[in-house]
Amino acid sequence: MRVWTIAAAVGALMAPPAQANETRVAPEGHIPPPAQVEALDWLIGQWHGSGIGEAAAYESWLPPSGGTMVGSFVQETPAGGIMFTEHMYIAEDAGSLVVRLKHFNPDLTGWEEKDEVVSFPLLAIEECAAYFSALTYRCDGADGLLVAVRVKGAGEAAEELVFRFTRIR
Repeated sequence: MRVWTIAAAVGALMAPPAQANETRVAPEGHIPPPAQVEALDWLIGQWHGSGIGEAAAYESWLPPSGGTMVGSFVQETPAGGIMFTEHMYIAEDAGSLVVRLKHFNPDLTGWEEKDEVVSFPLLAIEECAAYFSALTYRCDGADGLLVAVRVKGAGEAAEELVFRFTRIR
């Protein structure tokens, strides 16, 4: 299973957002804990913040449907165009949760192969935080959302990107 990678192109295009130690990585043989998608209903809504290179970034999450929450992410360029987007699912899987996503260029060509997704299995879940392997979602104040992801380009060391969002709806 491919747990975490993002194309090196993102790192080459822009300086990353603020870095921290927000992500955790699953140890070998990790068994994801029991969880249901309704535990993440605090994510529902639209979020805005600054992302890569301090350019605008947006994230949206729909209410759970059939054991899945569907989300989208948009990273803009500093000039206001689209750098890339993501289509995301938080899905119930074997009694736990997993985030699955695909990246897209502005012309909707995919980064991953047709039948491939990037997957992040659940490590731990709290009242207002979900820790997936190499991906964290947690509340950041009353109307804030912190999203942190560990990324790695081909032949590069992993680095953590941290995005801070404010609820807009």
